[in-house]
Formats: sequence, C-alpha cells, structure tokens
Amino acid sequence: MHSNSKAEARPVLYSFRRCPYAIRARLAIKVSGVAVDLREVVLKRKPTALIEASPKATVPVLQLPSGVVLDQSLEIMRWALGLHDPDGWIGADDLEAAAALVDLNDGPFKQALDSYKYAPDDDARAAHRHRDDAVARMLSPLNDRLVKRRYLLRNSPSLADMAIVPFVRQFAAVDAAWFDSLPLTPLQAWLKHITGSRLFVSVMGRHRPWQPGDSEVTL
Repeated sequence: MHSNSKAEARPVLYSFRRCPYAIRARLAIKVSGVAVDLREVVLKRKPTALIEASPKATVPVLQLPSGVVLDQSLEIMRWALGLHDPDGWIGADDLEAAAALVDLNDGPFKQALDSYKYAPDDDARAAHRHRDDAVARMLSPLNDRLVKRRYLLRNSPSLADMAIVPFVRQFAAVDAAWFDSLPLTPLQAWLKHITGSRLFVSVMGRHRPWQPGDSEVTL
C-alpha cells in the first residue's frame, strides 16, 4: 500500500485513536469512501512531519497531495462529505440545526466534559457539578430529541450525530455505571447503536504509532 508515485499520492491524516475530534474526522472520511493514509500519532512524541504540516500540532490534521492542510475536524468532515456523501449526512434542510448542536457540543459541553473528566481526585463535589451541568446543558436536550426520532435531527444519521457521538462516548466512559443509570434511555440507545455500528468500529482499529519510513496504512 506504500507508494512514492505522485500520481498515486493520497491525502495523509494524522490522527489519535481516542481523540473525539479525530474520531469524527475518521468517520466522515470512512463513510465518504475517500482513501487516505492514516498516521497514528503519540501526542507526547509528535512527529516532525505533523508539526511542519500544522504548527499547532493537534490532531486531526489532513494534508492533501496539493500541499493544502486542513487542521480542524469539522473542516475535514465537510471536505470528505463534499467529495462524496453517500448517506446524506449533510442535509440542506437541517444545516442550521446541525451547526447549532455542534456549536453547543464543541463549546459548553466540551468545557463541562473536560472539567468533569479532569477534576482532581479529591474534589468529587466539583466533578459532580460539572457532570450535572453537562447533563443539563447537552445530554438531556439530546435525549428529548431522540424520544421523537432515531437520530438527532431526523430518522437517518447526520453530520451532527457523527460530530457529537465521540464526545458523548467520552463522557459516558468516565463513569459508565453512573451513565447507564441515568434516565436517558433514548440517548443511551443512540450511543450504543452508533458506537456498535460497522462504520464506527471500522475507524477504531489500533495502529502502531507512525514513524518516517513506515509503510502507510490506508483508512
């Protein structure tokens, strides 16, 4: 799968398996059917090639054969789906609603999630406060949506579902037993359905950290 031919050059995606931003980029690329070379990154030892491509050096980063670099996860999702969107994730009728949900996810929910996940071990009260804030701001409203439909905006997946689900997955994993005990059955079913899907599983494979000279792995 490794080639030095410019004619066969593929986009290169620098990624980290567990990063929710990288997960959503991989989901969009995978569903689009666009072949990219996947380079797994160890965040403590970022390769020079990643830093040269994007000085901020946070994953995901997509480097196109033309030299253009996309270093925002939503930008990468829209790039891939702009090439091919076989499942109609980007719907003309729900663009504004999708953008509003993703903004809520990437702003207030992500802040509450990080504060909950990384709260000091000796400050359970703070952790619980941030946890409850995340539920009130994001998870309960999402659950209300899912009472009425299979996915967040309609009865088929959208960009909003796939951009948000990696973060809900991360939240649920902090204390899985507590999360499973919440009265949010539709949300829990949505999370289980998507993360158990063939598509999601296909982008969660484990890969050795990439080093210069390695054969490329195609996503």
